[in-house]
Amino acid sequence: MKFFFRSALIIFALFAMGISQLATAETLRVAFSCDYKPFNYRTASGELEGYDVDVAKGVLKIIGADMEPVCQKWDGMIPSLLANKFDLIIASMSITNERLKKMAFSKPYRFSIGRLIGRKKANLQLFDFRNRPIADRFDGLKVGLERATTYAKWFAQELPNVKVVYYDTNPALYLDLENGRTDLIMTNPMKAHIKLLAKDNGKKFEFVSPAIDDVDIFGIGCGIGLRKGQDKLLQRLNKAMVQLINDGSLEKYAYKYFPFPLHLDEWGQ
Repeated sequence: MKFFFRSALIIFALFAMGISQLATAETLRVAFSCDYKPFNYRTASGELEGYDVDVAKGVLKIIGADMEPVCQKWDGMIPSLLANKFDLIIASMSITNERLKKMAFSKPYRFSIGRLIGRKKANLQLFDFRNRPIADRFDGLKVGLERATTYAKWFAQELPNVKVVYYDTNPALYLDLENGRTDLIMTNPMKAHIKLLAKDNGKKFEFVSPAIDDVDIFGIGCGIGLRKGQDKLLQRLNKAMVQLINDGSLEKYAYKYFPFPLHLDEWGQ
């Protein structure tokens, strides 16, 4: 009887220890916009997929943390992070000097550039031979931009007098361009290729600008955002990012959605 009782206590203690370890496993709340296909979006069945999501899963697996996804509207991303509503932003957020004043970023995991899309045969000729915008060529044009983005900031700085229509979601941005409510949109060219230009309904549209990569505005690329002061977590994220680059995982994620990688190998140094 004593042996049985002692064995039962040991089994219970081990069971309780296991439950305790499960309960204390690290879980990080990760924010996505959830409507930015093919980077982060919900499928028809409600599953969260996309390049950002693959990066998030890869990084968290390496650092040994579980993920609790959070869908957050873009214009509330940074305020909600700072208010501790989630721990990380993995939503194709560009690393810019302005944002670095408020938050920290991991090493980048994809490029950050912008291009204008408009109707074919419009003969707009909006940029000069130095790839600088010609302000008066934008007179009478309506430009669609997502609110609180680097694209919106670029227009505010470079073309402050252009008529701009702001959107809270990426799908609405494309819809109004297709319906003729705007003449141009500025967005990520990788997304524009998949979302519009490579489809039948995109045959009437094309890129009408060069690649715009002003580092002061667009930053050096997109990274994982987190609150300042989390130095140990940042080190773990950076180490994981280097591993994903050097073992080919980041390239593998990109080729699921694009015919080219989205990062520089030098980021893995």
